[in-house]
Amino acid sequence: MDSINHQVIATLSQWLDQELDCWLCTIVTTWGSSPRPVGSLLACNSKGEVSGSLSGGCVEEDLIEKLLRGEHAAQAPQRIRYGVRKAESDRLGLPCGGRLEVVPSRLSLMSKTVVVSPAY
Repeated sequence: MDSINHQVIATLSQWLDQELDCWLCTIVTTWGSSPRPVGSLLACNSKGEVSGSLSGGCVEEDLIEKLLRGEHAAQAPQRIRYGVRKAESDRLGLPCGGRLEVVPSRLSLMSKTVVVSPAY
């Protein structure tokens, strides 16, 4: 695990200690040009605070907005693909031909136990 991912996990732990709802997002697959490798992490909390990076800024804003609105990973982790359609790649600014698949998981602290949504 690289030092950026260590920082993401440390920040996520602090947020859970503050009893904030959080999401841990992981790149599970990439195709073509990708700014971040498989295994890269991003965490965000219910306040919209962020730690880490998935694409150097290309998809983070879109993903975080959808997580906060409850559109993704509300009940269970799910796979989200970015860059599949050219119009989407152009809108998000993904590198030429690049695609990535992200799995966000919702985390919350209940009675000092971390509860992770069930696997998909």
